[in-house]
Amino acid sequence: MKLQTTLACAVTASGIGLHTGMPVELKLYPAPADTGYVFRRADLNGFEIAASPHHVAHVSYATTLMRKGVMVATVEHLLSALHGCGIDNAIIEVNSFEVPILDGSAQPFVEMIYRAGVVSLSAARQTLRILKSVEITEGKRRISIHPSDGFFIDSTIDFDHPLIGRQVCSLEITPESYCREIAPARTFGFLHEAEALRKNGLVRGASLENAVVLDRQGLVNDEPLRFPDEFARHKVLDIVGDLALLGIAIEGRIVAERSGHGLHSALMTKVLREADAWEITEPELAVSGMASVSQVAIGMAYV
Repeated sequence: MKLQTTLACAVTASGIGLHTGMPVELKLYPAPADTGYVFRRADLNGFEIAASPHHVAHVSYATTLMRKGVMVATVEHLLSALHGCGIDNAIIEVNSFEVPILDGSAQPFVEMIYRAGVVSLSAARQTLRILKSVEITEGKRRISIHPSDGFFIDSTIDFDHPLIGRQVCSLEITPESYCREIAPARTFGFLHEAEALRKNGLVRGASLENAVVLDRQGLVNDEPLRFPDEFARHKVLDIVGDLALLGIAIEGRIVAERSGHGLHSALMTKVLREADAWEITEPELAVSGMASVSQVAIGMAYV
């Protein structure tokens, strides 16, 4: 039976914040069973913010958490990597306001997890099993979750741009599929929007090294797309990261169209409020052994 997991040792990385442009150091630490994901602000005497839906403060161009006025921003890519790789518990320490963007995807965070290694803990892993469908709709934008055997995401995006258009990404999310198919997909943005965003204090750290940048005709980056549908895959990456705030493995199918961080957050809130829409399950017996995600499984993405 599946046991909860954590990192085998601490691991570090450094970079800049996508929106602040400020340097930041990131450290991931092992954590005991039932800790979930907890952010720690090293620059504020170790102030802690649990990654949970009720700490979501802003969801415009990134997901920001806040507790007692203290915030940590742009958490979705790191949480996506942890959840996608099957890591249940981790302490996430940063020495600034924002998680570093690194290359704009979740792949560098997956590589951190691979370097640290994964161990199983003595507690059984619980699962949030969806029992009935729940939907959020805002005009042409919608997201829903449905009963399913496993964790699946069907995501559709639609942009009036020659490199994007309408793209669909459908996938069962397992550690192996996540590492190979989703983690490398980078965040993206449009050159003609950049100046307005910067005037509003956003994307000050954005560059061709940490984002796919598009002008009105095509790709600005010298590096080609990592997948023809990299844009749709990155949306799945964001969905995994935002749903990681539930702090538990999910058994259900997500169907999203033109969704964003706000809709993802609204869906989590609605699901939790509808007590008959889900149940918590766990194995009757947990046995010692390998973690649900091994270094070998994660490393497959880089062979």
